[in-house]
Amino acid sequence: MITNSYYAQEGHGPFELHEIGDLDLEDGGTIRACKLAIAMHGKLNAAKDNAILVPTWYSGTSKIIEQVFIGKGRALDPDNYFIVVVNQIGSGLSTSPHNTPDGMANFPKVRISDDVRAQHRLLTGKFGLASLALVVVGSMGAQQTYEWAVRYPDMVRRAAPIAGTAKSTDHFRVFLDTMSDTITSDPALNGGNFRQSSDVAAGLKRHARLWAVMGWSTEFYQQGRPAALGFPTADAFVDNFMAGYFAPMDPNDLLCMAWKCQHNDVSRITRGNLPQALGRIQAKTFVMPVDHDMFFRPRDCEAEQKLIPGSEFRRLHSIDGHLALFGTDPAFLAQVDKHLSELLATRA
Repeated sequence: MITNSYYAQEGHGPFELHEIGDLDLEDGGTIRACKLAIAMHGKLNAAKDNAILVPTWYSGTSKIIEQVFIGKGRALDPDNYFIVVVNQIGSGLSTSPHNTPDGMANFPKVRISDDVRAQHRLLTGKFGLASLALVVVGSMGAQQTYEWAVRYPDMVRRAAPIAGTAKSTDHFRVFLDTMSDTITSDPALNGGNFRQSSDVAAGLKRHARLWAVMGWSTEFYQQGRPAALGFPTADAFVDNFMAGYFAPMDPNDLLCMAWKCQHNDVSRITRGNLPQALGRIQAKTFVMPVDHDMFFRPRDCEAEQKLIPGSEFRRLHSIDGHLALFGTDPAFLAQVDKHLSELLATRA
């Protein structure tokens, strides 16, 4: 267990820590006194039917979700909805390898299903929720959205997985293997038992550069988007924005999230039958890929969408690719709001 000031309230708050008790994990082991960090926006109405769940994505926290997707006049408007952003296990804010006694290299393997079961325990136990008006967000948040809709079909009324799939493709799993290698190949990792996160600076920088290759599209660089974001060259963008973003994070936390992202598969609940798993979904579902996403290709997302009863395929456009989720493209955010507003207006 170590201290990392990056994950403090000053940078990512306000958030609250809620203990949900011991969490038995799908792959064995138990997280004792598991804590989930949550940020809440708006108020729960008397009928308890206006709750929206937003899980976090890889490396992201509730603060970036708030900054990019939540606000007055937006689809996710706190004046109309009770929005709960739950930081996933391993995020650095919730129970994670770096902040857990006997954690670090000894932290157990966590799956997306473990996150969703933990969130379900929190939402039903703390808030008494029996339904969710919407589960939404992108990337690893989309993976959790699918898991929610499949695991708790009676509870999820609407679902909007953005830039993510219900089952990780072979291509994505290979990428995540390589991405994890950028960190584990740094001798300073010391098998996960380093003294402080910054010891693994070289690995984290390689990790950031790989994200710079795949997180943004080729068109992002060809059309000069780094300059539009304030960086004179692509190298300056990679060395300052991308490397600067990942540099203060904890390597073990990132590896924890990468493993569960790599092993994401909602069909585990149906013994590997993906059509059967997605056929369980009762939520009104908009599947929303990004056309220039180099991780989650629209054709892969559409193939899954066709297995979801009553679902719709809503393609989003941005040459920023997967990391348009960072909020770098205002036109992309306008598309997201348009589709989510329509989804929320749909009877479900």
